[in-house]
Amino acid sequence: MAIWRVADDSRFQNYRAILTLQDTAEVPRTWLDSVLNGKILTEECPSAWLRWVQTGVHTPLVSQRIDIRSKAAQLPDTPVGHQIIAEIHSHFEQDPVRFEHFAVDLWKLMAPSTGEVTVTRASRDGGRDAVGAYLLGPLADRLAVEFALEAKCYGPTNSVWVREMSRLISRLRYRQFGVFVTTSYFNAQVYKEVREDQHPVALVCARDIVEVLAASGVTTAAAMRQHLAARYPN
Repeated sequence: MAIWRVADDSRFQNYRAILTLQDTAEVPRTWLDSVLNGKILTEECPSAWLRWVQTGVHTPLVSQRIDIRSKAAQLPDTPVGHQIIAEIHSHFEQDPVRFEHFAVDLWKLMAPSTGEVTVTRASRDGGRDAVGAYLLGPLADRLAVEFALEAKCYGPTNSVWVREMSRLISRLRYRQFGVFVTTSYFNAQVYKEVREDQHPVALVCARDIVEVLAASGVTTAAAMRQHLAARYPN
C-alpha cells in the first residue's frame, strides 16, 4: 500500500508491504519446479496456498505466544508486600544457607505434592541448593519426579541474570525440572530465554512469595518478622 510521510518539510510517498506466511509444514520441490515452468496450480501445490488462490482466505502461520512477566509484575504491587519482602531479605541477607531452607518451605507451600527435599551442603551444592521429588499419581503408587532448586536472596534492585539461571539449567539431569526462588525478579532476557527454549524451570519471584505467604496467613511485615524469628532464628 502507498503511504505518505513528511521529512524536513518535504512530503514524499513510500510503500508498505504486509507479508503473511501460510501455515504449510512442507513445500514440495516439485511444485517449485512447476512454478518456475509456469505451471502453478498442480497437484503438489500446498493446500493453504491453493485455498488462498481459490477463495482469498488466508491460513496464516501463527507463532506461539510466550508470556514474560515484566519487572513490575514480578515485584510486590502493594506497600505491605514490599515490606514483607524487605523483612525476608534483611533476615537472610547475611546467611544465604538458611534462606535455602526458607525457599524449600516456600516451594512446598506452592506445590503441596512435593516429597522429600534435601538442602545440599554449601561447599558441595554443585549448582543446586536443594534436590527433591515431586510426587504424582495415586497414593498407593506414587511417581516421583526429581527436581533441583536454586535460591537467591536478592534486593529489589538486583535481578537474576543469565549466569545464575544457566548454572541451574546446566545441572538439571534428564527428566528433572528446576525451581528458582528469588526475593527479587528475573531479568527480561533470562525470562525470555527460559520460556523460548522451553527449559523446565519454575520461576518464583518476589510477588509469588508474597502471594503464597498471604494464602498461608502471613499478611503483614510484623507477622513475617515473627514467623522468621520463630522458624529461622538467627
